[in-house]
Amino acid sequence: MLARRRFISCAICSLAGFAATQVGGTQAMAQGQAAPAAAAPAGISRKVLGRTDVPGDKYVAILMEAEFDGGLKVARHTHPGIESTYLIAGGGVLSVKGQPDRTLAPGDGFQIPPEVPHAFQVGGDKTKLAITYIVEKDKPLATPAPE
Repeated sequence: MLARRRFISCAICSLAGFAATQVGGTQAMAQGQAAPAAAAPAGISRKVLGRTDVPGDKYVAILMEAEFDGGLKVARHTHPGIESTYLIAGGGVLSVKGQPDRTLAPGDGFQIPPEVPHAFQVGGDKTKLAITYIVEKDKPLATPAPE
């Protein structure tokens, strides 16, 4: 039970990081500040829920909630740290470099190592994620990656 709580906490922080930046558009630094509402592309809603400096002054943990309209494609991208995500509602297909595609449903979670390219194809329903990012400070939260 404790391990599950820790994972959910990490997943929520990951969403926070994703909300702080936009893949393929303007990028906010991983300082935990939400990007302006206008920065979110159509079909994506993001909200930073919390930000905590990690001991050592090099990393920050960002907790985020993100919602994606059905059918939306989150372009291939990387993060300068670990992404932990928990799927709250909806579903889709996660593509991670070097791994088989994975179909996700509510209750599923995943982690992406630093700098590993990944993308997400949202299914037909609106999808809600809780994300935790533990990323290097003063670096863009997400960087587009070639397909």
